[in-house]
Amino acid sequence: MNDGINNQPVKAAQTGIGSGEFQNLHELVAKARANLNQNAWDYIVGGTETETTLRRNRMALDEIAFRPRVLRNVGQVDASVEVMGRKLRLPVLLAPVGALETFDPGGGGAVVRGADTFGAAHMLSSVSEPGLENVAKAAPDALRIYQLYVRGDDAFVEDRIERAIANGYAAFCLTVDTAHYSRRERDLAKRYVRANRRDVSGREFQMALDWRTVKRIKDKYKIPLVIKGIATAEDAAIAVDHGVEWIYVSNHGGRQLDHGRGAMQILPEVAAAVAGRAKIMIDGSFCRGTDIVKAITAGADLVGIGRLQCWALAAAGEAGIVRMLELLEDEVQRCLGLLGVNNFAELDKSYLHAAAPTNLPDVFSAFPLLEIAPYRY
Repeated sequence: MNDGINNQPVKAAQTGIGSGEFQNLHELVAKARANLNQNAWDYIVGGTETETTLRRNRMALDEIAFRPRVLRNVGQVDASVEVMGRKLRLPVLLAPVGALETFDPGGGGAVVRGADTFGAAHMLSSVSEPGLENVAKAAPDALRIYQLYVRGDDAFVEDRIERAIANGYAAFCLTVDTAHYSRRERDLAKRYVRANRRDVSGREFQMALDWRTVKRIKDKYKIPLVIKGIATAEDAAIAVDHGVEWIYVSNHGGRQLDHGRGAMQILPEVAAAVAGRAKIMIDGSFCRGTDIVKAITAGADLVGIGRLQCWALAAAGEAGIVRMLELLEDEVQRCLGLLGVNNFAELDKSYLHAAAPTNLPDVFSAFPLLEIAPYRY
């Protein structure tokens, strides 16, 4: 019986770089720092105003401990999942990041090729080069999703949806937490204006965005819809009532509203409100295998990787993306085995426990060994 799932074998990773160059994720971060100028670096690591939301993202993850089970046969650990009719090696989405070309000339093309080589999902930001069509050409077989910032009227939105459909994107994502652009004080303090922020027109359309746009999309198009920027149970419930297939829990990596909650603090109430009527994505400082396991156990279906994606891309381009995913897979598999399970389906909330964090939350608190990485940091 054909259940609509593509059960083709998952592609084996071919990094193009020896695994000896990057033995852990710390080394990708350190190499990225060595390769980037201060402005590009600040774009990755910064948040808005006091950067409180950014730190709470990390703190929310560090406040969760595991309750492992033992004496179970864990000789067949498998971290793969089935998403949108595709088998992925990890429940990972390379999250939409603007201006990926800042970190590697290949931009979104390099990232989507790396995602395809490994077997992960990719979401392209509408403000990343080389654009919707060229990214599709770069990896036509990848699980690709297109994310839009609204910069025009209804016709503008519909044009992007129709182009995404025509180019084989599996879903369409509407970002809804950028009605006003935040104060990125790392840039303001330097009087620095990024090239892709100059002469941006049409912001008034994002400000005017409301649920009527969601209804119009659902009424007119069959492509699955993702709403990115959900931060409350109330809005998650409204989205599901509109027929939205994917709820994307996100605070924009701490780059929009200051003093927001950490993403993992939001996830439980959203999962309860959705109650299985839609799938859930989440991002917000997820950068270790244990982070991914925590999110899936707490109710997410896909975990977005943002900053770590940028560090990997800056460190080694497309091959860096593949190596990052290989390292995450290794961490996830070890975590699952040590928890006493062979796959994500065997997990439930009994494996999680509230705990006091041991590290001060910071964009780098998941990488305490940066100072001994084999690159100047």
